[in-house]
Amino acid sequence: MKKFIGFAILGLIAVVFIGTAVFLYNKSQAKPVVYESDATFKSTIIKKTVAVGKVIPRREVEIKSQVSGVVEQLYVVAGQTVKKGEIIAKITLAPNMIQLNQAESQLEQARINLQNATTEFERQKKLFTQKLVSQSEYNKFLLQYDLQREAVTAAENNVLLLKQGATKKSDKVSNLIPATVTGMVLDLPYKEGAFIVETSSFGAGTTIATLADMNDMIFEGMVDESEVGKIREGMELVLDVGALEGDPFTAKLEYISPKGVTDQGTIKFQIRAAVTLNDRLFLRANYSANADIVLDKRENVLAINEGNLSVEEKGHFVEIETGPQKFEKRAVKTGLSDGINIEIVEGLKEGDKIKRR
Repeated sequence: MKKFIGFAILGLIAVVFIGTAVFLYNKSQAKPVVYESDATFKSTIIKKTVAVGKVIPRREVEIKSQVSGVVEQLYVVAGQTVKKGEIIAKITLAPNMIQLNQAESQLEQARINLQNATTEFERQKKLFTQKLVSQSEYNKFLLQYDLQREAVTAAENNVLLLKQGATKKSDKVSNLIPATVTGMVLDLPYKEGAFIVETSSFGAGTTIATLADMNDMIFEGMVDESEVGKIREGMELVLDVGALEGDPFTAKLEYISPKGVTDQGTIKFQIRAAVTLNDRLFLRANYSANADIVLDKRENVLAINEGNLSVEEKGHFVEIETGPQKFEKRAVKTGLSDGINIEIVEGLKEGDKIKRR
């Protein structure tokens, strides 16, 4: 039994020895590590920031009704261009019955007063013809007659306004809603048959239509506080509208908000830029867009991939190839970076090869 155990231990030692020898042999036969290299190159480096926002009309107007009632007819559809003064809708009036009753009562009183004034005026007129009353006395009754006649006309017009929305002599009808500006109809919130409320001093009335000039569009977006100090009015923006496939739009920055707002825990500033329209592509209101703002630019400068740059406390370094698979650490002076490529100001020349990291 002891002899068997001894042979087993010797066999185990032999297996371990042979395995170790095979491992060391294979390791000695492994191929050496081959490092790849990249050459320096000429490039244009652009540093930019991105503002997220939307494209909207510069002027968007809500057309509201001056009377309460029911939409009887709409004369336009969304997407149609209208001119200032063109009729958009017609409203069937729904007058306040208390106001209408008061107006009719005032009209009846005015007619009674006019009838009395007419009778007295005719009597005084005869007396004046017979020279039994003076001119001044006659004029008093004539004035009273004229005032009562005007009161009847005013009362009649008041009733007509409540019932029909216009007076006898008026060339404007309050229940016909005209466009106050020239532009495109963006929205008609209420359809025919809907009840609407008039605009008054107590509140805004119901919106009949929304109009906008689609030939004057602006980009409205937000810029982070870390970038707002680097931009200024007059800078060019490149707009990428996600809904449109084609050439990007350009815009000119014309406004930077003097006050920031808190957005998801960071301070951001609102910007606006005038958009240069494209004849081939139609910009719709409220398209979302990203605006690239060029902060700095270097054209045709020596550059490397920024990933091959080593940043240390003493400065920036690269490993330059001095021979086949031989590299030397060298300090370089860097310039502008776009996050992918970085400008090399000193330390390298075009064509130099550096170790790829």
